[in-house]
Amino acid sequence: MGLALGGAVALSGTVLAAPAEAAPSADTPVATTQLNYVAPAEIHYTWAGASGFRYQLGIWAHDFWADYPGVTPPEHAGPDDLATGTDVISSRSGATVTQQHRSTGATATVAVPVGQTYRAASGWSVVTQDAAGALHILRAAADGTTTDLPVTGFPSGAEPSTFVTGGSVRRLAVVSTVDGVASAGLIDLADGSFRTYITGVGASPRITFNDRWVVSGSKSIRVDSEPGTEPGTITTPYLGSAQAVVGDQLLAADPQFIPGGEKPQLTAVSLATGAKRIVLEDSDGAYTATPDGGLLATGGPSSSDWHVYRVLPRPDGDVSAEAVFTVAPNQARVSGLMMAGGELLMFGNATVNAGWDAAYAVPLDPTGKPTGTQVRRSPYVASSPCLSGDAACPQLEALGDGRFAFLYTGTDGKESVHVAGLTTDTYSTEPTGDSAGRLGTGTGRYVLYNGGTPGIQKVADFPRGADGETALDRGRTAAAVWGQRLWAPGTTQGSVVAYDLKAKKNVATVDTGAPCTPTDIQAVNTWLYWSCGSSGPAGVYDRATSRAIAVPAGQARLADGYLVRENRTTHELLLTDFHTGAATTRTVAVLPTADQNTGGNTGRWAVDRFGGNVAYLTDKGQVAIVTAGVPTSPLAQMEAQTDPQAGGPTLSSPWRPVWQLNKPSTWTLTLSTGSGTVVRTLTGSSTAAAVRPAWDGRRTDGTQAPRGTYTWKLTAAPRDGQGPDLALTGTTITD
Repeated sequence: MGLALGGAVALSGTVLAAPAEAAPSADTPVATTQLNYVAPAEIHYTWAGASGFRYQLGIWAHDFWADYPGVTPPEHAGPDDLATGTDVISSRSGATVTQQHRSTGATATVAVPVGQTYRAASGWSVVTQDAAGALHILRAAADGTTTDLPVTGFPSGAEPSTFVTGGSVRRLAVVSTVDGVASAGLIDLADGSFRTYITGVGASPRITFNDRWVVSGSKSIRVDSEPGTEPGTITTPYLGSAQAVVGDQLLAADPQFIPGGEKPQLTAVSLATGAKRIVLEDSDGAYTATPDGGLLATGGPSSSDWHVYRVLPRPDGDVSAEAVFTVAPNQARVSGLMMAGGELLMFGNATVNAGWDAAYAVPLDPTGKPTGTQVRRSPYVASSPCLSGDAACPQLEALGDGRFAFLYTGTDGKESVHVAGLTTDTYSTEPTGDSAGRLGTGTGRYVLYNGGTPGIQKVADFPRGADGETALDRGRTAAAVWGQRLWAPGTTQGSVVAYDLKAKKNVATVDTGAPCTPTDIQAVNTWLYWSCGSSGPAGVYDRATSRAIAVPAGQARLADGYLVRENRTTHELLLTDFHTGAATTRTVAVLPTADQNTGGNTGRWAVDRFGGNVAYLTDKGQVAIVTAGVPTSPLAQMEAQTDPQAGGPTLSSPWRPVWQLNKPSTWTLTLSTGSGTVVRTLTGSSTAAAVRPAWDGRRTDGTQAPRGTYTWKLTAAPRDGQGPDLALTGTTITD
């Protein structure tokens, strides 16, 4: 086991022209997804009000608007009603401040008098300072003039340094210095009175407030407290990251550095009781206090599930948080595609670190629609260099059990087959001793390798995620792996022989009717595809019905009842459905003229051989998914690893059987004594098309089951609802 390192113009007259060639009709995708950067898109709030907010994304200085869902916009009542200022946007040009009520579009204008300097705006109020240092509150009057309300109570000789808005449209915070001592106080914008609340706040204090509390550093005090009341002390490790006071709660984000294993959070500390609680898990982004006494905060478990939350006060002084906007993730470049067992695997670098390529999985329903968010499913991997003539690079092969294979070139120039996908920190490897090779097909534990040296062909075996071994070393021919069988040309023209990789012998010979020794063989379920070369002929043989079906020639990828090929001239992605015994072909997509990468299967399109559909890269670098529309084969076992767990099973070393099936399932595994008493029942859903339970040797009640022989029964139901359930049985021994 290896450790991963880390418009139109009108013309007079008539012009005759040749009719334009119609573009081929193509299937409409059932869904489109993309590879998302792991880091969430950075959002910056440029205004927040009672009806919605304005924001910018990343480094782009372009404003976007978002409305709160299900919120009735506040009505406009004018500057005489300060409360309606929670939805006012102010903009300043010289000595003129223009105010607009966003919900109604009503505007007002405040003219800053000569001799006064603009300091801040909150709601309908504009705060200025005159040459003598006195503060004023300006508001628009109904007749278009500007009213001037002097601020009273501001300390004589005080030098204001900071004006803080947010949290209220009735109040505004001012940090000022008298005789070298900095203090924080609030202006009551309704009557113009000022009161100092906290002294000794330091040179650059962080002030948060609402209509109930003022907080600076570790000190807090009620706004309605009696004059002379001393501030109280707050006990919380997040004081340096205080974001807002909402209700009776000080909301604080985690500090910049977080202990390993811990998640960033938005925490509430009650200023009334000192009680602490988590308001938002996974909250690590932008915050802004809102003039209606709330807070906007970003958060979520991943960039694919990243939201803006609106935190508002409750009547009891606590707070509530509701997701009001989804932040779209930034798109990363897809370098390779795989599909297997109802999973889409996108290969590429979703980080800002060069060379950090990995496979990211998105679960799909039977029609191909995503049912979950993107999750990294492999370590960061380095693949082999691209070879001239590769249809796709890097070379990738989805194995149908949650894993995928790729080639890696070592410092000695020799290649190894690597398999990854079950964990994000390990991979399995098997050296080939060769270089400049190509991956063939693979399923479950077995991967076919065609060496760069003429005549070399190997099958690498990766049982249960362990490091590999070479299961077969043979002369190179057309070949395919499906389950535990290798299919290769027989000794007579058109024959194909199945070699059992476990039994180490030939177990079947099929006469496909091919008029040549095939140059390409592929196998999926009972279907055998053969080709006599790029000019054909080509066909599919159905082992279940002994039918030979002619199909179009050309490099193709076999799936369950159909095959897909790309016309590199017309850029059509063509699906040939042969499940009825007659081949019919349709265009499922018209691919971009310019490749996003080197093209081809696993490059810019992919097929799910394990009961799935078709995916391809669009001209925008996104991944579109098309439903194949072909009935899938009945659920069947392809290979199984059910040998007992040596020295167990135990909690630390459970029995971990693997049943490789041909399509996704939901399953139930029962373990019974010889007399038929059920000891344990396990249930789950397959990883791609593989069933991977784990039994720790204990009964349902948690007690240890005695040593002995137990009968297991696996019942699997196809997730696509096509065909009967599958029942398998056998025994296992506990030590």
